[in-house]
Amino acid sequence: MTRGMRPEQVWGLGLSDEAAAAISAALGSGYGLRNWPAGQHPGERDLGRGAPLVIFVVKEAWDALSGPARQRLEHWEVPQRVLVLSPDQSVSDFDEVLENGFLSAVSEPLTDKKIRDVIFRAKEVKSLYDDIFRMTREIMLERELLARKTDLVLFLNRFLTRATESLDPTVILDKAREDLHLLLPLRGLMCILWRPGEDGALEAQLFLEPDMDHGTELHWTGELLRQAAKLAGRGMHSYRAAFLEGLSGRVPIDIPQAAEDVIALPLRAGGETFGVLSLYRAKGKALGKDQVQTLYASVNHLALALKNAALFNQVKIRADHDGLTRIHNRRAFDERLVEELRRHQRYGQPMSLLMLDIDHFKNINDRYGHLVGDHVLREVGRLLSETLRSTDFTARYGGEEFVVILPQTTEEQSRILAERLRRIIAEAEFRSDGKAFGITASIGAATLLPGALIKRKELLDKADKALYQAKRLGRNQVCTSLGPVSRLGDEALGEANAG
Repeated sequence: MTRGMRPEQVWGLGLSDEAAAAISAALGSGYGLRNWPAGQHPGERDLGRGAPLVIFVVKEAWDALSGPARQRLEHWEVPQRVLVLSPDQSVSDFDEVLENGFLSAVSEPLTDKKIRDVIFRAKEVKSLYDDIFRMTREIMLERELLARKTDLVLFLNRFLTRATESLDPTVILDKAREDLHLLLPLRGLMCILWRPGEDGALEAQLFLEPDMDHGTELHWTGELLRQAAKLAGRGMHSYRAAFLEGLSGRVPIDIPQAAEDVIALPLRAGGETFGVLSLYRAKGKALGKDQVQTLYASVNHLALALKNAALFNQVKIRADHDGLTRIHNRRAFDERLVEELRRHQRYGQPMSLLMLDIDHFKNINDRYGHLVGDHVLREVGRLLSETLRSTDFTARYGGEEFVVILPQTTEEQSRILAERLRRIIAEAEFRSDGKAFGITASIGAATLLPGALIKRKELLDKADKALYQAKRLGRNQVCTSLGPVSRLGDEALGEANAG
């Protein structure tokens, strides 16, 4: 026996001293025999700790066992049991050998050959059982791995399908957060996307979890901007934030206590890094290697979906915006007007429409050239965008005409706002070849009262007629569908601003 190796255990039950000595001598130093004399048997503690290769059981000792003690030995799968018979007992007379789960039976006297044959057969059976157990364990492991891989493939298929169902980044991220929660314990998901603006400076869009307190929102905003600057190689020039949908029953997220609680994953597509996905994970066991690979594959799919959504939005912006003035175009205005009319009728709120025309615009083109004329149009579009509320909708209607939709705006409010626009435009200064010049604009306003039912064409006709009236009265004026508006002083405009 190799030094340090424990001897193989062999047990006896009711063996005589001669039989025990014969077994010990036949097996040699590589085995250790433990024998329970007649009237005694292994207890539960012995069975729990022992792992014998063979138990030599004398027939009389077996018959003397109590029912529970015999059942414990019969149900113990660790050793092989061999029935030891007296010289006057024949092996062939004992059908109970197989019935009671004995490996074999031997009769005394126990010779070296009999003992070694028993050990040899026991080792063969043990080796066979070990092989079967190992194969069973390998099959179970393979089944478990296959089932896990199947689950991950199904997860990826679901993730990819849902990521491509929308071209709205908020909707895409909402679904991604819901799906990724199946892969890892997730407390929150946030994202930042960026792209160069017209001047090359980076403009960012942040997507944050809802219901955060002010301090937590500032932390996550700063963290996303820091991650973006690190990957982009420069800071964000500007950003705007949007919020994901709230999930019922979820506690608002807080500031992470440890850096490892946050997984920041770059979003790349077409060799370009354009965003960062930030996963705030809850406490839980670490991800397995296959789960990590699935997470990276999911983020790659998500990046492609978000990139497609960004490209779609850019195309939509180009389709909805006038190429010269960068404000909405006629097509976008027509669609928005229908939406606002429906909202007006549903909620019974007032609504107004302004139609604005630059006076004598043809003379500007003829005198200063079309490049200066284009500059005037761009500047008027900028003045309208900066003066109006974020809820108002400004568009270039065609040529030198502009239109403005004013939701929840009464006739009096639209008159005051139109006069303010007229004055701002009149005060603007333009230059050509070092010489300054100014422009004026005529504005027509039409208002829908709460509950009024009117078609789109009727509202446009009312505003157009008011504009025509302003031009007919000498231009640089505001007229409503009810008549001309007297010029308002700075005091009235101040009251309008305060309102």
